[in-house]
Amino acid sequence: MPADLPCLFRKIDPAPKAGIVHLGLGAFFRAFGALYIQEAMARSGGDWGIIGVSLKSPRMHDQLAPQDFVYTAQELGPDGETLRQVESVVDVLVAPENPEAVLAAMADPAIRIVSLTVTEKGYCHDPATGRLNLEHPDIRADLVNPVPVSAPGYLVRALARRKAAGLPPFTVLTCDNLPENGRLVRGIVLEFAQAIDPDLAVWIESEGRFPATMVDRIVPATKPEDVDALAAKTGVMDAAPVLHEPFRQWVIEDDFVVAYGADARPDLGAVGVELVANVTPYEHMKLRMLNGTHSSLAYLGYLAGHETIAETVADPVFERFVKALWRAEIIPSFQAPPGVDLTNYADALFARYANPGIRHRTWQIAMDGSQKLPQRILGTLSDNLAAGRSSPGLTTAVAAWMIYVSGTDLGGRPIDVRDPLAERLHALSEAAKDTAGGVEALLGVTEIFEPGLAGALRPGLISACGSLRENGVQATLEGLE
Repeated sequence: MPADLPCLFRKIDPAPKAGIVHLGLGAFFRAFGALYIQEAMARSGGDWGIIGVSLKSPRMHDQLAPQDFVYTAQELGPDGETLRQVESVVDVLVAPENPEAVLAAMADPAIRIVSLTVTEKGYCHDPATGRLNLEHPDIRADLVNPVPVSAPGYLVRALARRKAAGLPPFTVLTCDNLPENGRLVRGIVLEFAQAIDPDLAVWIESEGRFPATMVDRIVPATKPEDVDALAAKTGVMDAAPVLHEPFRQWVIEDDFVVAYGADARPDLGAVGVELVANVTPYEHMKLRMLNGTHSSLAYLGYLAGHETIAETVADPVFERFVKALWRAEIIPSFQAPPGVDLTNYADALFARYANPGIRHRTWQIAMDGSQKLPQRILGTLSDNLAAGRSSPGLTTAVAAWMIYVSGTDLGGRPIDVRDPLAERLHALSEAAKDTAGGVEALLGVTEIFEPGLAGALRPGLISACGSLRENGVQATLEGLE
């Protein structure tokens, strides 16, 4: 990495005042929400600078602090790239190093929104039920210790400080891919608050707001060679650039804390955010059509030896497979949002997947599958079963996940499985005597599979796992046609 180049510097002086705290300042939000918020401030004004919070590692702070928390967003299109300097982030706090600073920032009356991208596992909930997992070690600790470690812990403890100070609550704006994410996070927060202070729970339920959202932009992980290549192009050192596709879509329920009136949120509608009364149809569209096929392509593509999504869909077998998933299994499972043609949406998704400028690795998308499957695939399977529709493609995708989490691919090579339940899933797979036993064992993980659904899926999963192991991925997918 070049060490003698000048760093980025902030062109906007002074920096915008903070109005948002964001928990989990990873690449996605920096390539998505931070850009929208910067554009909204440029268009309509307002103090909406972002204080990022790293809940685990100091890496983001250490990368951004020397360059005044400024970074580059590199848009990768089929025909070239565009660079933008992002200046909406004004600070990054490291929660394990200074939790008091995080709580103080969240309790500051200038902060009107606390947004989150902490991934599915960061909510410390049971993905099968959506309830707070009271046995999660972080939650058990946070219920007795006012210095939290979990995202739910920080939300509730900070809201408690605001209530004690006579301040309105902040709006909790989750940007993670969870069905009805605002309502889910509201339930988690209320369960936590009820456990420590019932009066606090009543106040949050009455005064708090948790708008549901749908977020969509493909953001591949930034690799060291990406940093070096950008420095060579620009002559400026940026330790933390983000890469993203041209497409973006943000749909938000326009339900923010009423005490702030017109100052409750940035003017997001002016920069293309869709502010709606009910985000659920958009969530189903994105979670099922994009995230569901993304995960399906990730597990099957990885087992077929494909490194990226673009490489996977360039394989004609996978092109036919994913288009059949949309047409026959996913689109019939939900109602389209008003005015949206789902066939056109599927065509646009395929073009995005095929974008050669985006190297979105199948291994990256395959992470944390135990948290993602219920929202991305199992909900569709459940609805199809209830309607009497078959789902051979999605069943095969779940079978591919089962093989993937065993830790060994179809050629006997080890897989670096990154998942909160990785050790348990591996042990269950290892202990199984045959394919049927492995399927049975994994279906018994109730945090993922609701028992009634598990029983209905069992025969198809045994058949699909057997076919993948005996015939390979391509032959199995061709057999579905």
